[in-house]
Amino acid sequence: MVQTKHTPYGLYERFFKRALDIFCSLMALLVFWWLYVIVAILVRLKLGSPVLFTQDRPGKDEKIFKLYKFRTMTDARDENGNLLPDDVRLTKFGKLLRSTSLDELPEVFNILKGDMSIIGPRPLLVKYLPLYNEEQKRRHEVRPGLSGYAQVNGRNSVSWEDKFRMDVEYVDHVTFVGDVKIILGTVLKAFVKREGINSETAATMEEFKGTVESK
Repeated sequence: MVQTKHTPYGLYERFFKRALDIFCSLMALLVFWWLYVIVAILVRLKLGSPVLFTQDRPGKDEKIFKLYKFRTMTDARDENGNLLPDDVRLTKFGKLLRSTSLDELPEVFNILKGDMSIIGPRPLLVKYLPLYNEEQKRRHEVRPGLSGYAQVNGRNSVSWEDKFRMDVEYVDHVTFVGDVKIILGTVLKAFVKREGINSETAATMEEFKGTVESK
């Protein structure tokens, strides 16, 4: 089956989604500025500097941008100067930041810049770009999100293939009601149930190595 490139088809996606992103991001900064300050101070005291973790990520149409997050790991290294594994460098405080999604707070600046949206497929690593099949690449037809459909349906506890399938499903069904449901689901998972943060076999999520296509 030949896949067609996604194009905005509704008034919400065409005209209002970006405006809502900007409005909500500005409101978040105005209302929760104190939370940003507190988290930044705690990160500096417990994990050191820099307070922010920045990394190149692919956005809409695979355009690369700098993602901002609060750091959650130390810079602990072995005797050869190599970084220790994630599960060693991820401290109890870092796990708390991730489980509550507080480490994601600085991404509001990515949203204001237009790199991201409040809701959309999560921006992953640049090195994954050549590993996607044609269907999985469609996740980049919209802006990546602070949260997304896959995040409220398993987050890091589901397989990469299922996650990408849900990303593409979102791309094909962008609606205001759908985004509101994902926002409410994100709050429920992050602050009430606090589930799906890690995979079953790793401190965060196993590395994506490509999908083996069935013949």
